[in-house]
Amino acid sequence: MGGLLSGVTGGSAGGATGNWRKAGVAGAAIGVIAAGAAAGVAIERLTVGRGMRRRARLALDASGPYGTLRGRPGKALADDGTELYYEVDEIEPEGGGAAATGTGAGAGSGSGAGSGGAPSPRRRRLFGRRTPAPVTVVFSHGYCLNQDAWHFQRAALRGLVRTVHWDQRSHGRSARGVAQQGPDAVAVSIDQLGRDLKAVIDAAAPEGPLVLVGHSMGGMTMMALADQYPELVRDRVVGVALVGTSSGKLGEVNYGLPVAGVNAVRRVLPGVLKALGSQAELVERGRRATADLFAGLIKRYSFSSKDVDPAVVRFAERLIESTPIDVVAEFYPAFVDHDKAHALPVFLEVPALVLAGESDLVTPSSHSEAIGDLLPDAELVLVPDAGHLVMLERPEAVTDRLADLLARVGAVPAAANVGTHGSTAQPGA
Repeated sequence: MGGLLSGVTGGSAGGATGNWRKAGVAGAAIGVIAAGAAAGVAIERLTVGRGMRRRARLALDASGPYGTLRGRPGKALADDGTELYYEVDEIEPEGGGAAATGTGAGAGSGSGAGSGGAPSPRRRRLFGRRTPAPVTVVFSHGYCLNQDAWHFQRAALRGLVRTVHWDQRSHGRSARGVAQQGPDAVAVSIDQLGRDLKAVIDAAAPEGPLVLVGHSMGGMTMMALADQYPELVRDRVVGVALVGTSSGKLGEVNYGLPVAGVNAVRRVLPGVLKALGSQAELVERGRRATADLFAGLIKRYSFSSKDVDPAVVRFAERLIESTPIDVVAEFYPAFVDHDKAHALPVFLEVPALVLAGESDLVTPSSHSEAIGDLLPDAELVLVPDAGHLVMLERPEAVTDRLADLLARVGAVPAAANVGTHGSTAQPGA
């Protein structure tokens, strides 16, 4: 959910004409959210010119390897006809050859498929042997992000375990939700996202054990899958990891704001988002014009520590700013309505990891603790000095606990060399 408030503020700042006058009070309320970030931006402007800041962003875009890993592409069809894009990273065959192509740091040991001496499918059929389907780890990303948000974990696991990374509807390379368009459009629901995940599993991992990993909205998607398809969980899911997510009561989150400010935002935000979504082109121009403020808000609501690599922060900006404002608007009501605490017991019989940044302002760590109460055998990890995008801010902590979960369920050997792919702290910090 990293881009919700920042996307709204960037848009409202650039569209204060025409229909925007109707949302005047909203600008004042949402301004409370922007105050802390705006102060930092104002100080920065005293010392760094706009042109230099723009050049710095372009340099970070060019130098950062984040989001460059690619796998074998595929498409699944949701129940309303929406095309859902996914990529598969296969297990690297013994003896050489990379499981999937990719560029950038941690992209694996090479590109292209190699035979590596693996027996051919024809020979296995000839002798009547059937190789069991491997464990598949399915990664589901959060609101206003895409599959590349798992960059560090993907880099660490490449070639060691079969993984599926997919883009939620209307995000990344997936198509806009069919049901959310036209005169008969319906709102996005978390239940719909659960059915989308089922469609991706059916297409990309139709057999074999599954480990489900989800961040924020992705974790909610997993809960919706369990709620609607409990037999799938019982029959095939061997492990789950719920990262920075919530089982409900998101309407009570204060986003680190004083009571008066958050109450004002709650009153006006649904109407403001509807207005913003109806003027998407104007809003996107406003976002570009207020890039500095937008960046400050993203950093505040995505990260907690002050020593995160600037290229990682910029990568998060790119992920979030690529989500159109009308998509931001159409997804928001789903979080207010989200309540899946009753579905969590479906995961009671499988090893589970519940992890959150201790300073998460979007889905506070108390929500992960509440999930832990409902899954008492789960490993509960609160990462110090980490915010909502904990898998980017503290990748070494997330990858370490995820690798341990995968070892426990037999997805990777206990002695497997799962690299952390490093801290994102600035050198010398």
